[in-house]
Order: sequence, then structure tokens, then C-alpha cells
Amino acid sequence: MDPDRENAAAEALVIIEDLRKSFQHMGSTLDVLKGIDLNIYPGQTLSIIGASGAGKSTLLHCIGTLDLPTSGRIRLAGEELTTMSSSRLAEVRNRLIGFVFQFHHLLPEFTALENVMMPGLIQGRPKKQMRDRARALLAEVGLEPRATHRPGELSGGEQQRVAIARALVLDPKIILADEPTGNLDSSTSDAIHELLFEINEEHGTTIVVVTHNPGWAERMPRVVRMLDGKVVEDRETGLRRGLPPESTGTETSAESSAPSESSASSPKS
Repeated sequence: MDPDRENAAAEALVIIEDLRKSFQHMGSTLDVLKGIDLNIYPGQTLSIIGASGAGKSTLLHCIGTLDLPTSGRIRLAGEELTTMSSSRLAEVRNRLIGFVFQFHHLLPEFTALENVMMPGLIQGRPKKQMRDRARALLAEVGLEPRATHRPGELSGGEQQRVAIARALVLDPKIILADEPTGNLDSSTSDAIHELLFEINEEHGTTIVVVTHNPGWAERMPRVVRMLDGKVVEDRETGLRRGLPPESTGTETSAESSAPSESSASSPKS
């Protein structure tokens, strides 16, 4: 590795090198990831887009330690994931990663507040600490009045906001979102998209979103396109906070088309 690439990699939050994932199906080998190289930097928001079967979700699951690659390397916050034991992976996953899925996976018998508290309670953290933290996050996502409602009493968009608050409750370094608005109408989807941008700005949390929606993907400051298990495009859009160029006046459009100070100074993969 040349010095410039080594220095850039040292500053990355996630470093992926020659990542490959294969599955056995009816006696045949199915190659899903075919040598992925990708760096993700602290504070970035980026989309991973591609047709169904391109390997987007598999890549996200490998980054999130929900699945193990066949070969290659993944480093997260300086820690080598691909050589860890399952118990160590679980500890890193709980400490560093938040997940938001298309299906909210909320526990139906618990309230919104209890669902948000749950990751901390599972770790044995003090109940009062987690209750206070959960209430603050529900207020941040606009759901404080719904804290005592169970998932069945919430709309789809409200349930996804609870899921986002739950993903944030342990203050992860990165949120991995797999089709987070796939089941929502366009208006609700736009609100969730805006919420993710606000979280990135407020907390500095790195956010990676897998989506089939090209319009949503193109609102992200960085777009990674996959095809047949490979990265075929990795580019910056020049947008800040996901503002579409046509949605604002001249002043904001000019501002959004200029690279942010952080992106201008950060190395790119």
C-alpha cells in the first residue's frame, strides 16, 4: 500500500479490502460479493444503490457483522472484524453499530419508550439512565407524546422513528439502514430521509443507506453503485444535507453544490 493510500485508510471509520461472499445453493456456488474495496469516513452520509441481487444488503450485513464474508477484510474503528470470535463480534456490534431495517422489528408488547431502552437494558445499563436517554431521543425524533404507545398504535412512519431512536440509544459510530423507507408512502419517506440528515448533523453519526430508490440515493452526498457483486461507481454528488438542487433558491443551491468543509478536507476512497 502506498503512503497516501495508507494515510487515507488510517483515517477511515470502515475499511473494506477485497471482500468476497459466496453461498452454496443446490450444489452450486453463488458469488454475491466479488472483491469489494471501500472506505467509509467518519461523519459521512452515503447511499449504496443497485438493482436487486447486486449485493447491497449482503455488503451491509457484512459491515454490520450480521453475516461473515467468505474472504477479505473489514476494519471498523480500527478493529479487525473478520478475525473476531462471535462473542467479540456481538460486543462490537452492540457498542459501535446501530441498525435500521425496512421492517421495524419493534417488540409489540412493549411501548415505544421501552423499545428504545431495550438495547441498553440488554447490556445491563441502569434503567433510569436508559429511560432518560430514550425519552430524549423520542423527543428528538418528534415522538415524545407517543412514548407510552405500543407499536400497533403507531403509524408506519412513527414506528420507523422509534426504530431510529433505538438505533441511536447506545450512541453508535455508524448507522446502517437497509431500505429504511421501503414500506412508507412518499411523504413519510421524505420525513424519514430528512430525519436521518438531521441526526448526521446533530450527532456526527456516519450513516450508510442501502436503497433501490435512485431519487433518494442521489440526495446523499456520496453515492456508491453496485452491479453483480462489485462497486462500479463511487462518487460525490456535491450536495449537503441531501438538498436536491431544484428544491431551493439560488443562494441555497449554490451553497449545496459546493463541497462542505469537512468533505473538502477528508480523504476519499
